[in-house]
Amino acid sequence: MNTLGTLRRSVFLVSLPFGILAFVLPIYGKEIGADAVQIGLFFSAFSLMTVVLRPMVGMGLDRYGRRPFLLVGLAGYAATMFAFAYSDQVWLITLARTCQGISSAFLWLSARAITADAATAEARGRSFGSLDQASSQGAILGTFAGFAVLMWLGIDGDWKPLFLGYALVSLAAALLAARRLPETNPAPAGRTEHTPIPWSRPWVLLLLVTAVTGASWAMISPILMIFLQQKLAAGVAELGLAYLPAALIWAMLPSRLGALADQVGRKPLMVLGMAAAGASSFLIPHLASLFSLAALWAFQAFCYAAGDPAEEALVADLTSSDQRGRAFGAYTLAAGLGATAGPLLGGWLYEGAGPQTPFYANGVVLALCAAVLAALLEVPGARPGSNTTAN
Repeated sequence: MNTLGTLRRSVFLVSLPFGILAFVLPIYGKEIGADAVQIGLFFSAFSLMTVVLRPMVGMGLDRYGRRPFLLVGLAGYAATMFAFAYSDQVWLITLARTCQGISSAFLWLSARAITADAATAEARGRSFGSLDQASSQGAILGTFAGFAVLMWLGIDGDWKPLFLGYALVSLAAALLAARRLPETNPAPAGRTEHTPIPWSRPWVLLLLVTAVTGASWAMISPILMIFLQQKLAAGVAELGLAYLPAALIWAMLPSRLGALADQVGRKPLMVLGMAAAGASSFLIPHLASLFSLAALWAFQAFCYAAGDPAEEALVADLTSSDQRGRAFGAYTLAAGLGATAGPLLGGWLYEGAGPQTPFYANGVVLALCAAVLAALLEVPGARPGSNTTAN
């Protein structure tokens, strides 16, 4: 099993709980007496840790290598699921979510850096798409399995077996990586300094656009389900079924669309995906049925599945092997900072300017960012020091 194959299998296994956690955490929190503010804290604790740790983890990846951080992230997810299984108080769940946030920062930065190291410059888009695809496939399978367990146990039953099962597969992911995943960027003995990341115009532009679009997407995320429930008079289960085509696209197409970015270039996929996603945002206030919602979500998934692998591959293209930990740290930090500010703006627009306003604003922001990328982004060839062979 090669490096990227081992990484994808480990990511697939550790991703099994991802899809269901957003559903079960609020319910589980209510069962143990958490109020709305405390349930919000479950999510804020996770986000805060990822934002705070990403720059430091990125520096560590370049100084000490990728493999130790990946193993810590995988083992941390196993510990998190064990903690959920035995958490029966609000502070324990908050602590478990904090652990999950730490694990997330370690896992995803190291996974991206390993992918950039191990993939050829001509196959980075496909490789990043395959990584995203493996995570989506794991989340979908884990969601179906999780709901099957909950139906068997009863929604008000003992949830411990569910979390223990996820803990065991996360532990299996860690053991698989420990046995078969090599170090892709060994740190020279005594390394204390790093080559600075060149603050070129493409790099600065990418970070700015990432922060702005992260804020824009986060602006509508918290209010989307509320708006759709009111607009379409649909329940959570019906909205979940409407999302299924989009979930299948995420599970099947990112690697193929990433390969297209390798063939035609990063910029076209980024620009077209962002522009099309912006245009679709204008349609959300005018949805009239669950069928139209399913079609729109599927189209948006296609847009992001095309743009995201190209964007991640561009981060690797713009940096050399001893910079990529810090580069992905800065890139994900920009997205995280945007995502922190976005929900507040979205709620203010929703309440003050009307429920449709955040969706129109998101469409305008994405269209403007696409235009800026089209006009100003200069995509270089592979940098010196980039790999030319795949592991």
